[in-house]
Amino acid sequence: MGILSQKKGLVFGAFNEHSLAWHVAQHCLDEGADIVLTNTAAAIQLGTVARLAEEQHVPLVECDATDMDDIRSLLTRTQELLGGKIDFILHAVAQSANLRRHKTYEQANYTYFQRTLDISALSLHKILQAALEQDAISPHGSVVALSYIAAERYCHGYNDMSDAKALLESIARQFGAVYGQYNGVRVNIVSQSPTPTKAGTNWDELDLWYQYTNHMSPLGNATADDCANTCVALFSDLMKSVTMQTIYCDGGFGRTILTPEIMNDYRHT
Repeated sequence: MGILSQKKGLVFGAFNEHSLAWHVAQHCLDEGADIVLTNTAAAIQLGTVARLAEEQHVPLVECDATDMDDIRSLLTRTQELLGGKIDFILHAVAQSANLRRHKTYEQANYTYFQRTLDISALSLHKILQAALEQDAISPHGSVVALSYIAAERYCHGYNDMSDAKALLESIARQFGAVYGQYNGVRVNIVSQSPTPTKAGTNWDELDLWYQYTNHMSPLGNATADDCANTCVALFSDLMKSVTMQTIYCDGGFGRTILTPEIMNDYRHT
């Protein structure tokens, strides 16, 4: 019996087999959970999440996570499909048209910028607001959103997504307090190592950054499966007293200044 046995979850953001949400979904199923997958209609058409849903025999429901009516309908439908309230939610929703169109931070298109914030951060607020309205999350349930250390440190090339992740983490703290006082629901962030996901590939410097962070992390970069295991732990009853936290699944990168590998690189230049 897995640590998520008899738990019911909703997973936002699986696109293809490289997606962090895809890995989280698989690990949740392995640990005994029943889940519903969701993404936009366009993402479902362009990606391969429908194949995951078919192979794992789980429902796949279309939803635009920036649209409150869509979110409300999704939450209602999810509870119908799962036969009860939702025990955990994964928010793995992020997109930046400025990044995708190779615009630098100082040249950001503000229409794109606002859309980045709406998709990548405010969507979490909307999901939690709608869930609270419906009392859709079980007492002592768990919500996890995926972030990156650029939310709190300058990271060349990450641009407006850094601002979106900073806002996302703030929303998690604020709603963590609100939801915790309401019925003990926990809201946490997992800050993951660079990972070659669909969203990550929009970042021009991803390959170089991946190599750098791997050298700067005492344990090396955390994998997608490492991220999934961290999320599963946070969804489980083992972490009932953890909320409003940013958990760094990054091999130690966020607490490292210098490593022997980096020193050796400079010795040879």
